[in-house]
Amino acid sequence: MVDNSDNGVETFGISRRDFVKYSAGTVACLYLGALTTACGSSARSDFPVVVFSDVHFNPLYDGTLFQALVAADASGWDAVFRTSAITSPSAWGQDSNYPLLQLALASIKTGLGTSPFVIFTGDILGHGLPQMFYYHLNGTTNPRDAADTAAMRAFTDKAVTFFMAKVRAAVGTVPVFFALGNGDSYTGYGPDGAFLANTAESYYTTFLNGLGARQAFLETFTSGGYYSVEPAGTNLMVIGMNTIIFSPLVAPTPGANDDAVAAQLDWLDARLAAATVAGKKVWLLMHAPPGADIGTTAQPANIDVNGHISTATMMWVAKYQTRFLQLVANYPGVISLTLAGHTHMDEYRILPSLDTVEITPAIAPYFGNNPAFKVFTISDRTLKPVDYSSMNYDLAAAPASFSRYYTFTAAYSLTGNLDGSLSRLTPALVTNSASQALYRGYYYSGHNTPQSITDTHVNPITDTNWPIYWSGIANMDQQDLVASVAAY
Repeated sequence: MVDNSDNGVETFGISRRDFVKYSAGTVACLYLGALTTACGSSARSDFPVVVFSDVHFNPLYDGTLFQALVAADASGWDAVFRTSAITSPSAWGQDSNYPLLQLALASIKTGLGTSPFVIFTGDILGHGLPQMFYYHLNGTTNPRDAADTAAMRAFTDKAVTFFMAKVRAAVGTVPVFFALGNGDSYTGYGPDGAFLANTAESYYTTFLNGLGARQAFLETFTSGGYYSVEPAGTNLMVIGMNTIIFSPLVAPTPGANDDAVAAQLDWLDARLAAATVAGKKVWLLMHAPPGADIGTTAQPANIDVNGHISTATMMWVAKYQTRFLQLVANYPGVISLTLAGHTHMDEYRILPSLDTVEITPAIAPYFGNNPAFKVFTISDRTLKPVDYSSMNYDLAAAPASFSRYYTFTAAYSLTGNLDGSLSRLTPALVTNSASQALYRGYYYSGHNTPQSITDTHVNPITDTNWPIYWSGIANMDQQDLVASVAAY
């Protein structure tokens, strides 16, 4: 059932042999497909887009390198990391170290093919990096004074610069569209205003590669961590949201983020309206998706003997989610692709508007998942995804590189627009035991199967908690989720 047939010749949509036959003008059309109105139909082709998320790079994975990293510029960090005695990629339960980062980016480069864009749905930095820095600096997890805080910020800035430069070197000149993650901050759960101000230029220059109006980007990014870009000559608008401020974990007091969230959603409303008028399709990028934090909700302590739950841990504050869902429903057919990360798992959500949120699994194996990323196949005519391949790294086998783990259409025997296929798959996950077994196995990118659970970092999907995982797909409201689990 798992597709391991990739031999490196096929580049996710067009073979290298066919690619070299096209003229320069035709190649440009193949890169953009229906993104541009200038290409003739004879040159149009579906195209791949590489999507990765939740790298959580921890530059302090080897504490002996601390002083050398502090002393070196970001451009010298590669040389420092190569002196480490740690040469194996991170294990389950850890953030990404340098060896895993190298493996992931090399595999992304190999899988890039004709992808005109790369998408990163957030979390550059490792969990608790500011606290780790302070511990190595002064033996505590807190700063002693303003000088310690300044040193932490300078180190974090270098980590971001290093990461972005590594991504840029791997993907060449294609733009990297992104959303900010909770780890992308000076606080460990942000992003905070100082981080936004200090990294804005890097996000624009290195990730977006200067795409779009610089001043417009800086205004929204520095004020709220969100932005939109419209690649010239295309029918596409890309919107990168900051959904971390929607989380109840961010606001110090209830309602503290009300104004900031309202401003972002007002802006999103205006952007979707502008896309509608211009006849553009929208790719909506976010880090934390709406709905429940399924992994936390499904912890054994929260489930009674019948497998029922009395509540659910939610990703967003309820009133923020309500307004977002209504806003999206006001623009049917405008959003052709919605991507998220944050959960680290291979899953999806179906919104009441029937828009589907595709959640990309993490590179970091922090929550017991195998490292993975996806390569989506996008229809040149609709700008909707029609398929994807999951590329994973089996930590138990420790191969030389990531490899193709499965392809959606082949695994589930479903074709057409991916959102429609996922809508058809959802009820089948109850009635079709083979499909359910696949989904449960794929969820942890290959590490959530009985024979591979050898550590305490995996919360296995069992027959008892499975209704929570299934109900979380299409029940965005807390009480609807609880009722769905009870009725399963």
